[in-house]
Amino acid sequence: MASLKLKKLEEFLQTVDGFENPKLTLEQYVTPSHIASHMLYTIQTNYLDIENKFVLDLGCGAGMLSIGASLLGAAHVIGVEIDSDAIEVFKSNVKGFDLENVDCVQWDVLCKEGFRMERKFDTVLINPPFGTKQNSGIDMKFLRSGLNCAQFSVYSLHKTSTRDHIRKKALEWHVKSFIIAELRYNILQTYKFHKRSSVDIAVDLWRFENTKY
Repeated sequence: MASLKLKKLEEFLQTVDGFENPKLTLEQYVTPSHIASHMLYTIQTNYLDIENKFVLDLGCGAGMLSIGASLLGAAHVIGVEIDSDAIEVFKSNVKGFDLENVDCVQWDVLCKEGFRMERKFDTVLINPPFGTKQNSGIDMKFLRSGLNCAQFSVYSLHKTSTRDHIRKKALEWHVKSFIIAELRYNILQTYKFHKRSSVDIAVDLWRFENTKY
């Protein structure tokens, strides 16, 4: 069960502020409230992996998933973000919701040093950069980092077009993988090179179990 109804959760998340000046090099896009609410609600109602859990949000950005996890009853949430500007928005959003169980740490998710959190979290949430031509494979680097931090469950969004590759990597890494939802990720016109006002991308919500077969 969830402590909030799905509709109410989405209404709350619609008030979360996004990036003030999104950075293309970091592929900063606001996680749509619709995607975030359905993602978190599914994780809690189907797997009970939010309420009373110690949750990590890797690449937390402005805090959409962190705040949503807190609203669904997480015991404590830590967001990890490299960008100091995004962290300021994160903190402002958390303050606006008057949440006392949400913190943010500045750290490069791709750096193996300086973040001693191996196997410390019950649940890890990731909405990774999908990867540009210059940054191919970054989503899998985020996933690998998340698996290193999780005691058991990792939930991550990935383009549907990468489905076969992700299954192959999960087998190589000896983790169980399941697609638990198929979603449409609506990316709004964010950068000058965007020609259309919005683009829908087919994405899969994966659940990874950090355990040997």
